Amino acid sequence: MKLVIATPLYPPEIGGPATYAKLLFEGLPAKGIEVELVKFSEIRHLPKIIRHYAYYRRLFKAAQSADVVLALDPVSVGLPAMYAAKKFGKPFVVKIVGDYAWEQGQQRFGITQNLDEFVTTSKVPFLVRILRRIQTRVAQSATRIIVPSEYLKGIVMKWGISKEKISVIYNGIELPAHIPEYQKKDGEFLIVSAGRRVPWKGFEAIERVAREHTNWRAYIASGLPRTEVLGWIKSADVFVLNSLYEGLSHILIEAMTLGTPVIATDAGGNKTLVIHGETGLLITPGNDASLVQALTIVANDPVAARERALAAQKRMNDFSVPHMLDTTFKLMWDVVRPTHSV
Repeated sequence: MKLVIATPLYPPEIGGPATYAKLLFEGLPAKGIEVELVKFSEIRHLPKIIRHYAYYRRLFKAAQSADVVLALDPVSVGLPAMYAAKKFGKPFVVKIVGDYAWEQGQQRFGITQNLDEFVTTSKVPFLVRILRRIQTRVAQSATRIIVPSEYLKGIVMKWGISKEKISVIYNGIELPAHIPEYQKKDGEFLIVSAGRRVPWKGFEAIERVAREHTNWRAYIASGLPRTEVLGWIKSADVFVLNSLYEGLSHILIEAMTLGTPVIATDAGGNKTLVIHGETGLLITPGNDASLVQALTIVANDPVAARERALAAQKRMNDFSVPHMLDTTFKLMWDVVRPTHSV
């Protein structure tokens, strides 16, 4: 079987799609699946209209020899992948890790609603409405949809997609063999967060509350190579995921696998990972007082925080790379079999 993967990101770029694409590219050939990557990052330098056309042409060429086409988002690569797969009658699978229309609305169009509110409202700016229609159209056209959490399955179902079409496959992570550690100052309580600097990540609040406490230091690991990001997380007294929403966070899984105490918002897929008081602490999204309270608990009782971190490490087997590859392999064959049986 040949699988063509359309990905918006690829290492050294950071982000969930980059990590996921690399793991599939390296892991699926051992299971007998040939993988061809079509990377949007390779044509990102071109002018906007030209790069989208150039990317479609690359996908068009790759899809001719594919048995199945997999897109790692529903808009930037999902739309051209959908058309390329349709052109040659190939099964089309899309992975959805968030609501692209909501994200763009937050970044560019003044959307202030949380995701659960957004998916139930029809009053949105025109361009956000267009993006919403595109991602829904791509999801409707897909043979199957992959999501990384039950929470996101519920979100996609609210787009009008049948639950039978949606498969939950947890993100798998694989840590590098060597992860650096950074030296802290004596008496310092190091708070680390990581990710893209976008409004819903809540980095400003972390930095704000840290400034209000003498020995607290906040470090946002953004725009760094992955090993450096992991090094900061490994060195931290606590990792904080202060997002307004998450599908299922790669970086949170990595922090828990590293054995770093974690605090995460009670939002989206975070509850799949963090059991409050057992494997970490959950806080109210967008609430500085809740964040300060949780940070104070960790700072005042580091022994209990480490015990929760050890319990979290033991839960991470469900998020292993072999498990992710096995379930992805099975899904791809389930998609392709009807075509091969004709």
